[in-house]
Amino acid sequence: MKLFSGISLGQFIPGDSFIHNLDPRCKIICVFSIIGGLFAASRVADFIMWAALLLVICGLSRVSVRVVIRSARPVIFLMLITVLLNLFLTPGRDMARIGFLRITYEGVYLASEMGLRLFFLVVFASMLMMTTSPMSFSDGTERLLSPLAVVGFPASEMAMMMTIALRFIPTLLEETDRILKAQISRGVDFESGGLLKRARSFIPVLIPLFILVFQRAENLAVAMESRCYVPGRKRARLSALKWSRADTLTLAAVIAVITAIIVIDRNIDSILHLISL
Repeated sequence: MKLFSGISLGQFIPGDSFIHNLDPRCKIICVFSIIGGLFAASRVADFIMWAALLLVICGLSRVSVRVVIRSARPVIFLMLITVLLNLFLTPGRDMARIGFLRITYEGVYLASEMGLRLFFLVVFASMLMMTTSPMSFSDGTERLLSPLAVVGFPASEMAMMMTIALRFIPTLLEETDRILKAQISRGVDFESGGLLKRARSFIPVLIPLFILVFQRAENLAVAMESRCYVPGRKRARLSALKWSRADTLTLAAVIAVITAIIVIDRNIDSILHLISL
């Protein structure tokens, strides 16, 4: 049973590429700008340009496109549910009927748009984690949230929680896969029977998994306490973040590309009319 094999969600891929060497604050701002641009997309054809941008980023980061696409596997079920809901529940002109369900042309278009939007949201966020180490991501997040400390926002603690959560996603997936294989070797069947029977068969997996989670949480708390970690205290850093000229140019280029995609999306009819003249 290879349920969790090949999943790269939250995993950092070490490298010495242009993207790897950027300041984490620059990468975080770029990704959030891209996410905002994705929500502004209103045509399915726009995602061709987003795919081209993703390919450019993969080339600059030297991360395989296959690995990036594979990172969307954990949310494939959510994507499927989103597509089906939009496909069958969107009113409009009838395209086909399956029993009491009706598929409309508007539903097909909206389902394609929502599915592609969710896919690109995941892969662009995964690119951030693949090219940014957990410590760099924590430092960058803390620095970006530090102005909110004026109103009492715990920027340091929030950055630490995000880093720990992202760091342990691959670990928990590996532990789950190991428990699944151990239970299969003991004769547990996860693939036959009805939905209720298959759900019950996962109880021997969930109980040891929860025990492992609490054990790791306790070990991490003891380790942080033994290293004199105090929430809210200012800590010294081994490597200080430095915003370089490359970060400024990269951020400007990303914002320019996003703006161009949005402008093309909003004025595509006028652009096509001018080209046809």
